[in-house]
Formats: sequence, C-alpha cells, structure tokens
Amino acid sequence: MAALWESRVPAPDSLAALLGRGRAAVLLELAAPASTSQLVARLGMTLGGVGDHLAVLRRSGLVSRGRSGRSVLYTRTPMGDALTEWNA
Repeated sequence: MAALWESRVPAPDSLAALLGRGRAAVLLELAAPASTSQLVARLGMTLGGVGDHLAVLRRSGLVSRGRSGRSVLYTRTPMGDALTEWNA
C-alpha cells in the first residue's frame, strides 16, 4: 500500500534514482523544518512510510531532528542540503 502512495510523489530523476522516489521527496520537502505529520499531509504518504524514510535519512546523516515545544521537527543537514543542491 505504501508503494502506491509513493508512486504519486514527484521527485527529480537523479535524486530519486539514488535514494528512491519516496526518500527523495521527503528530503526535498525538508527545505524548512517539518514534523512527521506535516510531511504526511504535504506528501500524501502514510505515517509509517514517512517515518521509515526519515529513519533511513537520519541514519545516513542527511536529516537531523530536534524538539520545538511538543513537536519533533526534522530538517536537512548540510550534507542533505548539498545533495539536494547537486540535484537541482
């Protein structure tokens, strides 16, 4: 089911080829900090799918997370920024 949602998410071809379409879309969407719920609403993916993508991107050093009040916000790291800029 998650694969069906991910197929609707546009992402530039080179970044999508490298990371997969879903992860590329999440990474590109994190130009500004966002919570998991915000990403779900913006990208039309499942909560579990976004969470899985964020976990992989975080372990890879492409995104980081931090608290803002009660929310956990994700943002791109400098390495994540460089990868998205290279892709542009």
